[in-house]
Amino acid sequence: MNDENNPTLPLAASRRSFLQATGLSAGLVAVSTPTAIASTNDEANKPTMTYELPPLPYEYDALEPSIDARIMKLHHDKHHQGYVDGANAALEKLSEMRQSGNFSDVKAVKRDLSFNLSGHVNHSVFWQNMSPNGGGEPSGEFADAIDQHFGSFDGFKQDFSAAAKSVEGSGWGMLVYDHVADKPIVIQAENHNDIAVQGSTSLLVLDVWEHAYYLQYENERGKYVDNFWNVVDWNDVANRYEAARNANVFGEC
Repeated sequence: MNDENNPTLPLAASRRSFLQATGLSAGLVAVSTPTAIASTNDEANKPTMTYELPPLPYEYDALEPSIDARIMKLHHDKHHQGYVDGANAALEKLSEMRQSGNFSDVKAVKRDLSFNLSGHVNHSVFWQNMSPNGGGEPSGEFADAIDQHFGSFDGFKQDFSAAAKSVEGSGWGMLVYDHVADKPIVIQAENHNDIAVQGSTSLLVLDVWEHAYYLQYENERGKYVDNFWNVVDWNDVANRYEAARNANVFGEC
């Protein structure tokens, strides 16, 4: 996966650039990125990597009136932190299993890791997808891609909004880059990880768990989804699209 503008760039550096551009390096610190943190596991005498909560890129009240400060503070500081803690706890349990050789509870712990780590990744993208200067419509090559694959920006917006509003229970509306089809598609995710497309790269995500909107919108999820468009940072989404489009993740499928 060499950088298109620099074919001699080492694989690790290219991978790091992709993760940074897509925003994963801000929250996924288990990979070799500048934000990775290492500690020493005394029992195994091996380094272990952990996840940490990324800071919000703006103040709690910066997205008002679309999303108020109470929700942002609770959502980021409590809920997202909970997923970080859950992912770290699952990794620790798996480490203990490898040391003891007792994998009797591995199915449940792997499920916990999938749920919490997916919640961590989704939220890390979500915060960066929004800006107090957001809204409007995308431009440039990303706007052209939207027109090509969805017919128009309005067609995309209706598709994404319908997906987000109709998530069964808790979950996400998501615009992702499908590396197999080599194009952006709109999907849903139930909870954080169910029915999502494996191997896709998130471009734009909207949290429709009740904790993301209930304090402000109560049961009016549709109104929350409609107001989300006022704060979308299209520059961030376009940067993610460009990074994903240039990443040869699977080769030929």
